[in-house]
Amino acid sequence: MIAALAPAVLTTVAVLTGMAAVGAPIGWPAVTMGLVLGGLLVVRRRRPVEVLVVSAVVLIAFQVAGLFEGGWVWPLTVACYTVAAAGRTRWAVVVGLFLLAYALAWDWAVAGASPARALAAGGAETLWLALVLAVGNSRHLQARWRAQMEESREADARRRLAEQRLEISRELHDIVAHTLAVVGVHLNVAADTLEESPEETRDALRTAMEVRGKAMADLRSLIGVLRIDGDAAPQPDLGGIAALVTAARATGLSVTLHEEGDPAAVTGPQALAAHRVVQEALTNTIKHANATHVSVRLCLTGTAVTVEVADDGHGGTAPAEGHGLTGMRERITTLGGTLTIERSGGFTVRASIPLRT
Repeated sequence: MIAALAPAVLTTVAVLTGMAAVGAPIGWPAVTMGLVLGGLLVVRRRRPVEVLVVSAVVLIAFQVAGLFEGGWVWPLTVACYTVAAAGRTRWAVVVGLFLLAYALAWDWAVAGASPARALAAGGAETLWLALVLAVGNSRHLQARWRAQMEESREADARRRLAEQRLEISRELHDIVAHTLAVVGVHLNVAADTLEESPEETRDALRTAMEVRGKAMADLRSLIGVLRIDGDAAPQPDLGGIAALVTAARATGLSVTLHEEGDPAAVTGPQALAAHRVVQEALTNTIKHANATHVSVRLCLTGTAVTVEVADDGHGGTAPAEGHGLTGMRERITTLGGTLTIERSGGFTVRASIPLRT
């Protein structure tokens, strides 16, 4: 409230001070004009252009009636500044130039001032108008720049949040889908052998419990990473691929693992992506492929990690690209790599991940 009233009060005082400075008598007409110009400024933020135009009309009316002799532009300083700061600088320029032209014509033709004096007075007020408009326009540009920066920060925050949610969804899918696939196979085995081979049933249930326990540990690690006060848990890497192969073999699949290079030399997002590709490919083989043999190849060079998982499945059609395959593709693409899925006497998933993106 004080910020809105302060310019109004200052304008009223400035009008009276300006009349005193030129030696003009200060009476009720001058006080009235000062109060009108100041009162209009109360609504200058909601109606900046309208306030400027009405103020200019009031000023001209008082000047023409001989009730004010303090100037043509500076009494409208706040109104001009507000219009420029609101991004309506053209309006301020038009109104200001109209007042200056009217003042020049009035001083020369009506007031009888010499051309030199009229031009000098007009030149001083022109400079003042240019200064006010420059300051107001700078304020507008600064406010627009801040708004753009804030919008950019909000967009960046939304983007980071979307990326985090996508990453979380990938991790949850990889952990849960793989676990359910392996556990489901062992539960089916247990159900089929419950009466004929109790020992085989116990082995299947024991394996299912182990896989379930490993999944729970992975979920706790993931939740620990998400917690603000949690320590960063180690993420799966290439060393964990052997455990994936072992779990797949426990379902009855014949799985071979061929490694070239040192898995310990690859860490970070590339190692995690390769691990998840193998995990998702084995999960799809167990769930959809009706395969008996799977070959897992891992090739590490100084520039890239290549992963290939091929099975001899004879399912009717290739699996639809759901969350798992989409997540794999997004992981690899984000790291600058490529992912291909082929069906030729079985399903083959091949990923190439550059070590430097």
